[in-house]
Amino acid sequence: MDRMIARLGEVFREGGHGGITPARDGFVRGPGDTAILEWMPHHRPGESITIKTVGYTPSNPAEFRLPTIIGTMTRYDDVTGRLLAVCDGILPTAIRTGAASAIASRLLARPDSRVLGLVGAGAQAVTQAHALSRVFPLERIVVHDIDPEHARSFAERVEFLGLDVKVATVAEIEAEADIICTVTSVAVGDGPVLLGENLRPHVHINAIGADLIGKFEVPRHVLKSAFVTADHRDQSLREGEGQQLADSDLGPDLMELCARPSLAADHRDGITVFDSTGFALEDHVAFDVLLELAAEAGLGDHLQIEQLPEDALNPYAFA
Repeated sequence: MDRMIARLGEVFREGGHGGITPARDGFVRGPGDTAILEWMPHHRPGESITIKTVGYTPSNPAEFRLPTIIGTMTRYDDVTGRLLAVCDGILPTAIRTGAASAIASRLLARPDSRVLGLVGAGAQAVTQAHALSRVFPLERIVVHDIDPEHARSFAERVEFLGLDVKVATVAEIEAEADIICTVTSVAVGDGPVLLGENLRPHVHINAIGADLIGKFEVPRHVLKSAFVTADHRDQSLREGEGQQLADSDLGPDLMELCARPSLAADHRDGITVFDSTGFALEDHVAFDVLLELAAEAGLGDHLQIEQLPEDALNPYAFA
């Protein structure tokens, strides 16, 4: 996590190293329009292309004992088009999402923030707590989930952090937390998940769950009164918390804040919101970090998946 936070912060400060990251695309699948499949590409010209395909299926944990978010990442050589690496997308997605929140919070939250509030206690909540514990002197976590068992089990899942964990109501979280992360699978049209009635005047909010048109977690009146930054402006306006706002309501994006931290510092005593829709540059960096760690630990298998004939003009000349 420390390496992910450092590497992602470095790439954000340097404007993405010249990469090209279009907004993600995909389609709705399954009954009830609640599940989606998306593809998220990042192109680093002359070097490589990373593509993540990710399935979002809110029914997975209860019905199939599978994560809500399942994905796969692939890395291609930009010169030849060859497939270079294939990787699970579940773990790196969770870790890079936590790292992005840590970077945004380090810019916008008070440095002495000690109480973390979590609305939603699923898998993403674990990496949010982990990442924020690496950059703030956290002492306590207050957590809420509409599934009481998820809330009760959270303390055990983050026991490695050594922090006090209390199950709480949303109102209690708003009254106590210096930093709040909303990490829910709220359905389209069912938001927001925050009340916005008891927020501390300096609270920083990391809004993670909005990723569809009509899906949001933070009340509009809170967004209108806050300084709001997005990781990907176009995605925010289309399917994040930004869909409740006009383009002019958004402040500089996270990469600009990383490059010019003074733009963020003046807002620390007021309400701030990071609209984290997640974008493919983050996945590209996460893939880089995992490939480095695999090489250092001697993990991973080298396979030739593509059929590369001895005679490039003869598909039956098997190598």
